[in-house]
Amino acid sequence: MERAVGIIILSLIFLASQINCQEAILHISNGSTEKEYCIVYNHSWTPLSQTLDAALQYPLVNLTSTLLCNSSGVSPDVVKDKAIVVMRGDCDFSQKAMVAQSLGATTLLIASTKLLITPSANDSEYAKVHIPLALMRHRDFLEAKQVFGEDMQVKLYAPPHSKIDASIGVMLLIAIITVALGGYWSGACERDRLNGGAAGGGGGESKADSGELSLYSPLKVVIFVALMCGMLVLMYFFYNILVYVIIAIFCLASASALFSCLDAVLEKIGCAAGRFSIRNCNLSVRSLILASVCIGIAVVWGVYRNEDRWIWILQDLLGIAFCLNFMKTISLSNFKICVILLSLLLVYDVFFVFITPFFTKNGVSIMVQVALGPDASGEKLPVVMRVPRFSAWAQNLCGMQFSILGYGDIIVPGLLVAYCSRFDVWINSSKKIYFVCCCIAYLLGMIVTFAVMLLTGMGQPALLYLVPFTLITSAIVAGCRGEMRQFWKGTTYEVLDSSREPLLSEGRTDCSVEGERC
Repeated sequence: MERAVGIIILSLIFLASQINCQEAILHISNGSTEKEYCIVYNHSWTPLSQTLDAALQYPLVNLTSTLLCNSSGVSPDVVKDKAIVVMRGDCDFSQKAMVAQSLGATTLLIASTKLLITPSANDSEYAKVHIPLALMRHRDFLEAKQVFGEDMQVKLYAPPHSKIDASIGVMLLIAIITVALGGYWSGACERDRLNGGAAGGGGGESKADSGELSLYSPLKVVIFVALMCGMLVLMYFFYNILVYVIIAIFCLASASALFSCLDAVLEKIGCAAGRFSIRNCNLSVRSLILASVCIGIAVVWGVYRNEDRWIWILQDLLGIAFCLNFMKTISLSNFKICVILLSLLLVYDVFFVFITPFFTKNGVSIMVQVALGPDASGEKLPVVMRVPRFSAWAQNLCGMQFSILGYGDIIVPGLLVAYCSRFDVWINSSKKIYFVCCCIAYLLGMIVTFAVMLLTGMGQPALLYLVPFTLITSAIVAGCRGEMRQFWKGTTYEVLDSSREPLLSEGRTDCSVEGERC
């Protein structure tokens, strides 16, 4: 069951920020009154002016009685050289735009009763559309009708906003701290396991007994990634049903992970457990209180998950705990498995982001489609860290804007960091050279990711940078130290030939874990 949950969650953690929602402003006036509303557009179509003064003004024609999937029933004389507003649905955005353009309209606004998403189409269709296209909330249009009546003049413009925002620094801090803590925790658990095995004469807990799941077979890794691909495809076709299953799984998994993290902290600081028995069942007061708190936090998040103003704090808290517990629980047995898994996941990420648009009917990648959700659903998958942008100009009009980072960009490199931390324990490295170097490589990879994102103005699949940075750095460290053979095979269940301190075989009691030679 734990493996199934791990596959489901891991198959969804790559859905971070592959596409940025592009907000702009709709300015409506009638000569004496003016008001502004939030719209969402795609700059792949005709770009918008950056200032209100530079924007062209057009009369707005109300065609919300039609979906404009064809030109029947619409007179070109009514819409020529004017902006029009139609309802969303039934056909693609590009089809509506082509019809509006053929009728002589200058701007197309699409009123939506659903969640606003970035309008997109096949790349070949962008060049065919020469008029601005944007989505607006249907309730905003109804409000504008009450304020202005039918006499509305509109301008569309997209004020520039600073690409560099303090939220990026906060996100970078969250990522590196989570990876470092998760790797350190994994190494500490491995040290405790070896200490217990040495002290107990071979009676220490195995990985399975301690609740850890180990990936040690290349075939299992391939099957694991294949199942992830299947899960993503299922999400693409059955999103409206499976999204609620994923939300429920996330609530359970994150509550359990938060309990595990807090319990480990209280255990470390020596907080008394306060045990008592009921009908031969040994219970802990600390565990009961912690379980209640963690379940309560998960339930509050589940109920208020669509409340942007403050719920992001709980989502980030649960997400950090989930990533930490995942890195501690899922262990990669050697560097060979690390290379196979991270490389396959990199290919997985690139394929579903950049290749699948050639196979989908609307030209949107499966990864992006699942990340954004279909038109009929406002629910989003809870697989990202979110930090509000501090310099967002459209905060009041379009709601809070966030810098986001997918859990996969933390967990996947984090599994390698955790392996490096455990390897430091196996070779008794007092300076934790592998762990420190891999953390630094992760930090540099994240900095490069954000730099490329700022330079291109587009969300980046971070694994393109994180996987090479961490894998190459780890390999270089092992090569320079002459430990590549041990690092590649890496296992605590056999003594490896090394000029340094040998790795302990499980059950050895004739030397201590602190590195005394046998």
